[in-house]
Amino acid sequence: MALAFDEYGRPFIILKEQEQKTRLRGIEAQKANISAGKAVARILQTSLGPKGMDKMLQSPDGDVTITNDGATILEQMDVDNQIAKLMVELSRSQDYEIGDGTTGVVVMAGALLEQAERLLERGIHPIRIAEGYEMASRIAVEHLEHIAQKFDFGPTNVEPLVQTCMTTLSSKIVNRCKRPLAEISVKAVLSVADLERKDVNLDLIKVEGKVGGKLEDTELIYGITVDKDMSHPQMPKQIQDAKIAILTCPFEPPKPKTKHKVDIDTVEKFQTLRQQEQKYFDDMVQKCKDVGATLVICQWGFDDEANHLLMHRNLPAVRWVGGVELELIAIATGGRIVPRFQELTPEKLGRAGLVREKSFGTTKDKMLYIEHCANSRAVTIFIRGGNKMMIEETKRSIHDALCVARNLIRNNSIVYGGGSAEISCSIAVEAAADKYPGVEQYAIRAFADALDSVPMALAENSGLQPIETLSAVKSQQIEENNPHFGIDCNDVGTNDDMREQNVFETLIGKQQQILLATQVVKMILKIDDVISPSDY
Repeated sequence: MALAFDEYGRPFIILKEQEQKTRLRGIEAQKANISAGKAVARILQTSLGPKGMDKMLQSPDGDVTITNDGATILEQMDVDNQIAKLMVELSRSQDYEIGDGTTGVVVMAGALLEQAERLLERGIHPIRIAEGYEMASRIAVEHLEHIAQKFDFGPTNVEPLVQTCMTTLSSKIVNRCKRPLAEISVKAVLSVADLERKDVNLDLIKVEGKVGGKLEDTELIYGITVDKDMSHPQMPKQIQDAKIAILTCPFEPPKPKTKHKVDIDTVEKFQTLRQQEQKYFDDMVQKCKDVGATLVICQWGFDDEANHLLMHRNLPAVRWVGGVELELIAIATGGRIVPRFQELTPEKLGRAGLVREKSFGTTKDKMLYIEHCANSRAVTIFIRGGNKMMIEETKRSIHDALCVARNLIRNNSIVYGGGSAEISCSIAVEAAADKYPGVEQYAIRAFADALDSVPMALAENSGLQPIETLSAVKSQQIEENNPHFGIDCNDVGTNDDMREQNVFETLIGKQQQILLATQVVKMILKIDDVISPSDY
């Protein structure tokens, strides 16, 4: 075993004859597990906060992703170690439940593991450390309730929601446009939210992107966009007060399920067959016209003859529309998806105030906008950007902002960001440690030190002196008894009050971070035997 140091002077262990060392037991297993967890946290630590760096991830087939979203980084990393996979699961569960704070929760877990390693070296049993962490997490969560503030907002006063979404977007690559993107996110959430039940169905918000234009061209569409165009270039490009037939049956003659053979040996037989096929198409188009449809959206394709007939009968049509898009169109327009032409009735038609085809740039890429729908609860955020990577990262950033707005509608309590909540919790946990007479008080103090890792990482990533900055803010909080002082990441000046800088985070998001990190660390501490398949 040899000890080496990285560029920051942090030690890491090199094991010789790695293939022969399969089974780890006791303290060695715990230290190896902690080391794996810390390694994952260290990767994400530099991407925390508004000045955090981005990671470039290359997949085995050469696709490149540039992001600083913790969940995405861990999702796309090829992780073999089982403990490291637990950290990946940790960030994924934070992403599923809250949608934001995926980097912070892993950094927090890494700091808890680092503190636990020191306690193990002092001879404290891992179960006692786990119990101490559990007590400390309860103290921290209760303290967050104590320092949280209610944020009042409504359909007319959305500024609090916008400010909170801006805090989320400030750490992303899209932070230069954070105000317009935050406003778009809030409008989208409010248009699909049920404020009485405090419920938001994010499935009704479709996020689409197209390369070209600039980020500022991103728009919110009160309806649905479909990446298709009219099936015939001479069909009308704009339809007012459209009545839409949504079909999952193709415009073609029925095919027999059995094997069949048709012998055509005369011109008359061929003409008869052609007329029969044309009659099928005629009947199908006529059925759509009879029920009053002015636009047909079909899941399947149709051949040139059907296309020609539709154009001549003045019935615009769109083909090859995906199943998910069909469902969203049906929700938005209040229509029903029809599987057979025989079932088509006027009541099953969807209604939209305007359907228009829009072309983009010099490439003349076309998209269909279905707007002013009967049920406008389905909306689309349409992103523009210089390249595919920019659009994908903007989608991830907007997803975080949508989740934050949804969380505020569910529970409108907020805490202040910039590490102020963690520093305040650290002070409260440190003060509470003296009340516990057992060995657990060491773990509680270690938990308080681990809470300081988030503001310290924020300061480090912002180019500040981490220890000096943290000490100054901590003493300021204690002196003035004000939990709103945090790390001035944006270098506004001497103004460390996060309330004045409008840096907020949701209470449930911050509580979830602490609870999830503690749960995973407790699980890792309780593993004392690592058995590989070769040991069976």
